[in-house]
Amino acid sequence: QVQLVESGGGLVQAGGSLRLSCAASGRTFMSYPMGWFRQAPGKERQFVAGINWSGSNTVYADSVKGRFTISRDNAKNTVYLQMNSLKPEDTAVYYCAAEGGSDYFGRKQEEYDYWGQGTQVTVSS
Repeated sequence: QVQLVESGGGLVQAGGSLRLSCAASGRTFMSYPMGWFRQAPGKERQFVAGINWSGSNTVYADSVKGRFTISRDNAKNTVYLQMNSLKPEDTAVYYCAAEGGSDYFGRKQEEYDYWGQGTQVTVSS
């Protein structure tokens, strides 16, 4: 069983930056691919970024490519999402997720086995 706890959300002006963290419990964290998703009010949850178990491979949604960076520190059981050049349309609840059964770290939500409770990010114009 893996428990995920996100932090680092908040209110920021357009053009600003935030770094989200996702702390995971469990000794096997380093073997799990991880993903970040977000859900804006009235919209479906969507993929933001994914990272493989070692951190050597990453994938991003087109809407955040070049602005967001996903990374992980397996020694700290933590995955990060550095968000720069934030836009009002980035406003959403951000969730981290862990994939416990394979090497998948893509955009299919149904492939992920564990989810955090989410952290709110609000970008003002």
